[in-house]
Amino acid sequence: MRAMNRLEQPLHRAITLQEQINRIFGEGVGQTGMESNLTPWAPAVDIYETENELVVKADLPDVNPQNLDIRVENNILTIRGERKFESKVNEDNYLRIERAYGSFSRSFSLANSVKTDAIKADYQNGVLTLSLPKREEAKPKQIKVTVGTHAVGTHAMAAGVGGR
Repeated sequence: MRAMNRLEQPLHRAITLQEQINRIFGEGVGQTGMESNLTPWAPAVDIYETENELVVKADLPDVNPQNLDIRVENNILTIRGERKFESKVNEDNYLRIERAYGSFSRSFSLANSVKTDAIKADYQNGVLTLSLPKREEAKPKQIKVTVGTHAVGTHAMAAGVGGR
């Protein structure tokens, strides 16, 4: 298991707080039977950056991709959806229920460097992958340094001749 870096720790605390709030408001009121045993959940997400884009990968097993709502508003990326509990199996036949079910919502602030009109979404094997391309001006540019140009050498000689 890898250690959390200092930037991940506040995010981890926020997720834990969000989960606690979801549990408080999600339990009891208006829920009956099997639904009351289901805990709210938030899918695990990895976010990384390449030279040309940001990539968001979310674990969404058993989520129908047609039930996903992905949108960007005011530079906030929001992923919403629902994992429904299988009603094919009788509730009494379950020996253990550990997976979380129900609606979820994850939101992330985007930098102004993202081309929001060119975001692409792909869903394969229970993983949602969002590709968020960077604007041209946000991409890293390499500046070439030249050494020993003739203009510098000529200028130095002229200064040396005039000084005598």
